[in-house]
Amino acid sequence: MKGAPGGDGGPVGNGRRRGPEGGSRRNPGGGPDRDPGGGRRRDRIHVAVLMGGGSEERAVSLASGCEVAAALRAAGHRVTGVDAGIGAMPAALERRIRASGIGRAEVPLPPPGAPHVLPEAGVIRSEPALAEADVVFLALHGGAGEDGTIQALLEVAGIPYTGSGPVACALAMDKDLTKRLLRDEGVATPDWIAGATPGGEVAERLGLPVIVKPASGGSSLRLVLARSTREADEAAEAAEAGGDVAMYEAYVKGREFTVGILDGEPLPVVEIEPLRELFDFDCKYRPGLAVETAPALIPDALADALRAQALAVHRLLRMEHFSRVDFMLDEGGKVWCLEANALPGLTANSLLPKAGRAAGMEFPALCERICRLGRDAGARRRWGSDGP
Repeated sequence: MKGAPGGDGGPVGNGRRRGPEGGSRRNPGGGPDRDPGGGRRRDRIHVAVLMGGGSEERAVSLASGCEVAAALRAAGHRVTGVDAGIGAMPAALERRIRASGIGRAEVPLPPPGAPHVLPEAGVIRSEPALAEADVVFLALHGGAGEDGTIQALLEVAGIPYTGSGPVACALAMDKDLTKRLLRDEGVATPDWIAGATPGGEVAERLGLPVIVKPASGGSSLRLVLARSTREADEAAEAAEAGGDVAMYEAYVKGREFTVGILDGEPLPVVEIEPLRELFDFDCKYRPGLAVETAPALIPDALADALRAQALAVHRLLRMEHFSRVDFMLDEGGKVWCLEANALPGLTANSLLPKAGRAAGMEFPALCERICRLGRDAGARRRWGSDGP
């Protein structure tokens, strides 16, 4: 599709190559490293892939992180896997997680040393692989890994990382706040209520059926299509488990689409056709429960409109490097923006890699591109926008 990024740091949009890559710690001037004979060779990056952690999306994060680590090794980079809740991961464990599927080879977190202690903070403070890497690839989902907390800790530690900064992550993670910003910007988003509300009032304001979900959840966990006031009350109670806030959203019946953003450019549109009524956790991560078409077989005008709106939302929320924005097209032809994802999934069954492949970029090239964006951003933070 027009304007889709090319693979592996190649042409973007209008076909011109970007300027030289930002420097690594061993090559601060940027561009490819040189071999001892003076010849040019491809820049090799030392990457720490941070995954797992203590959120309820831990299993998905481990799956994403192990896929990313394997892809970056295949691209020739030096990679260390780090569980954000424990520390460096043995390569054998990574292989077992990749082979077993989501949640089937998960390593449980040890109990915290003290109440209310964030295990990720200790790992960031003490794990040498993070400090030694050229860049940390964030393959975290949910909780402190996606709400801006880990991003802030890495910035304080002076460690370059991939993805959006603390503010953008906090904005995207809070679906109520995201929708308020969308509404204020004139972007159509389904009506909603944040906070536990009696089912009768929900039905009166939003109608039935109604979507009920955690306001700060991800991976479609605890996502329910409630068909009665009783179901809405039960779903809200489940959504608020663990201290989250329940959010009710008017149900939009129609076609579902998602658009990935990479380095300020929208990727091809992906259409999602769940074999169930709702694109829930199982449909997302169990093969065979959804048909995902990339690029979507839709008119160019609709594809262009979705891609333009996704980019506008990405910018509105101040997101960087990569993101994914989800939409519904109702039966009357109106586009509704559902939410944005600052750290979208990167498992073997995830949507962003499928969009990348539709743009001609295989998964290792996509991961490498994201690494370079994070490394360059870290160099700019260290030296200022104009370099050292």
